[in-house]
Amino acid sequence: MKVNALDHVNIITDDLAGTARFFAEMFDLDVHDGPEPLKPEWAQWLYDDAGRAIFHINAKAMPQAYGRETPAGRVTGAIHHVALNCSGHAGFVERLERNGIDYRLNELPSVNLRQIFFHEPNGVLLELNFFGEMPVD
Repeated sequence: MKVNALDHVNIITDDLAGTARFFAEMFDLDVHDGPEPLKPEWAQWLYDDAGRAIFHINAKAMPQAYGRETPAGRVTGAIHHVALNCSGHAGFVERLERNGIDYRLNELPSVNLRQIFFHEPNGVLLELNFFGEMPVD
C-alpha cells in the first residue's frame, strides 16, 4: 500500500452556501452538488480544472458515516492545518488583500518555497505552498 496524493478535505459548517462560495472564489473552483443520495442542501463539492474534488463542504444537518462533533471556531481541532500545493503566489496575495483576509507569509529559501497561511470562515487553518516561486536576487 502507498499514498498517491491527498484526496480531498471535508469541512462541516453551519453556512453551507457561504463556505462553498468562499472556497470557490478564493481558489477558482467549480461548485457541484454532492453525489446522490446526498441532497444539495447537505453537500457541495468543489472541483479543480482537472475535475478532482478538492473540498467537500457539508452542512451540519447532513448524516455522517462517521459522526463526531465539529464545532466551528478558531481551532482546527487535532488537525493543525490543511496544506495545498499552489501556483501564482503574487496573485493570491492580491486576492486575499482584495477580500480583506488576514494572512501570514513565510519563506523557506532552502527548498525554494513560499507559503501563505490564513483561516477560512469556519476556523480551518490553510497553508498554501508555492514551490519554485522565490524571488530571484
